[in-house]
Amino acid sequence: MVSSDPQGDVSARPVTLLIGCHILVMRGQWFIDGTWLPLEEEESDLIEQEHLNHFRGQQMQDTFETDLVVQTVDSKDAIHSMKLSRTHVDWHSVEEVYLYSDATTSKIARTVTQKLGFSKASSSGTKLHRGYVEEASPEDRPPQTTHIVFVVHGIGQKMDQGRIIKNTGMLREGVRKMEEKHFAENNEEHVEFLPVEWRSKLALDGDTVDSITPDKVRGLRDLLNSSAMDIMYYNSPLYRDEITKGLTQELNRLYSLFCSRNPEFEERGGKVSIVSHSLGCVITYDIMTGWDPVRFCLQEHHAVEEELDLRWMSYEERHVLDQLRLTRNRLRELENQFLTLEASKPSAPPALKFKVENFFCMGSPLAVFLALRGIRPGTSCHQDHILPTSICSRLFNVFHPTDPVAYRLEPLLLKHYSNVSPVQIHCATNPASYDEIRPTFLNPVKDPTSDTESIPSPSTSPVLLRRHYGESITSLGKASIMGAASIGKGIGGILFSRFSRSNSQPSVSLGLEVANAEEEEQKRTESQSAYGLSTLTRPTSPTADTSLELEQRIDFELREGLVESRYWSAVTSHTGYWVSHDIALFLLTFIYKQKTTPDPAEDTPEPD
Repeated sequence: MVSSDPQGDVSARPVTLLIGCHILVMRGQWFIDGTWLPLEEEESDLIEQEHLNHFRGQQMQDTFETDLVVQTVDSKDAIHSMKLSRTHVDWHSVEEVYLYSDATTSKIARTVTQKLGFSKASSSGTKLHRGYVEEASPEDRPPQTTHIVFVVHGIGQKMDQGRIIKNTGMLREGVRKMEEKHFAENNEEHVEFLPVEWRSKLALDGDTVDSITPDKVRGLRDLLNSSAMDIMYYNSPLYRDEITKGLTQELNRLYSLFCSRNPEFEERGGKVSIVSHSLGCVITYDIMTGWDPVRFCLQEHHAVEEELDLRWMSYEERHVLDQLRLTRNRLRELENQFLTLEASKPSAPPALKFKVENFFCMGSPLAVFLALRGIRPGTSCHQDHILPTSICSRLFNVFHPTDPVAYRLEPLLLKHYSNVSPVQIHCATNPASYDEIRPTFLNPVKDPTSDTESIPSPSTSPVLLRRHYGESITSLGKASIMGAASIGKGIGGILFSRFSRSNSQPSVSLGLEVANAEEEEQKRTESQSAYGLSTLTRPTSPTADTSLELEQRIDFELREGLVESRYWSAVTSHTGYWVSHDIALFLLTFIYKQKTTPDPAEDTPEPD
């Protein structure tokens, strides 16, 4: 980064940016004619000092006219010369300064051309300019930042420290290209992406895990310790709080630092969004919602107590259980009194110092975490079922169809959306709106009680056929995978059925659950969607209303390449979001949309 200095003040200093890296900001004084590239700093300093010693006080031409006839100068016109290591400089006037190479070939060429009648300057000289071709002005600065986007990494940062900075740089580069191509008219808005590196500052277990790691296949073990171990740390009650506090503090630190350097950001109503990747989506979600696993365990513990009444007990057991229940009821009364007193105090401030406008999840396993925490689909058509809009205005779940880590969120709101196709993200050459896209089914499902080939649609759009993601797999391999998935669903549904938050009644016996689960699997095998790993339906769950539609879509899917190998893509897709121009355009489409889209309430005509 260079800038001209008319006073000749030479300085170069490292500047620490918000992203945590250092770049050298250099002031350039002498530039090469034509290309306007700056000279090397060492040579520029020497020429500048010599120039000031001999020509201080003399004025130079204010502007550089490219259409002026260049005056021919000769070596005898040089009023001052300066010898450098491999070059020398001739001053013919305060404005006519030429740089010459002292290499042997240059000297020979210069001698021959001068004997042919050419001047020294025109034959081998390079004209220099003191100052850039254009002077900087306050209007040249980019527009004030109106929206900042924090980019949160997932697992693996310990293995490759600083990777999130590089990934954010690639994402920022793609965003800038899309801005120039599709949002050039947004001159008064500027979106800045800031990486959030939270892993390196955590102590966690120190080097305990490393000390207990065997030496055999050490490279593979170190790879797992530096990546997948982060998931185990976060699921550990001992280290989970340290991770959430570490990310919270880093987000708040960066926001406070940005506001201190841009005091007008909050005054101008600046907005904040978050882009999270992989496990970072789960951590960010828990920070925003304040999810507490201890409170969840207490709720489930009370549910287990109620299930004790379903089994036979002796008189002594029943008497002890009654005394225990009375004691616990008294304890709950005291807890309620304490909570009432706590509620009268001023409420604790939110964990983050800012409100999140958009939460973009990329390659996110958040859905499976929520499913294992007991979140079940209901009849809500809004994202409030999993993320209240009072916390975050809009939730987006972006994934590649072959990303093995990513899961869908929409079926956790409305169950029949497991058979509704995610919204296809537009190509980088097509900045179209997503408002008019209607839900379409992944597969038409045959109703066993009807001869028709279609099922109730959540919209008036036609049912479209779509290929299975695993269609390229052989029939035998596909059958094996689907069979294993069915077994996993049956077992998973039985094990986690008690965590269901639906209105269904608790199961009475395990045998009844197994029988109903097998019956449910037989029905599901007849009509299996491309996403065949949906949540197992409880036998007593109410029938889903397939006429319901989500108010705003959440799941957005990248397009597969025409010649893309699904096996290779499954390995690379989870880390390929950063370089995708489709993702860059997608982010800008919804970030800029908030100010360009009029309020529907304002366009509604008043009734007569």
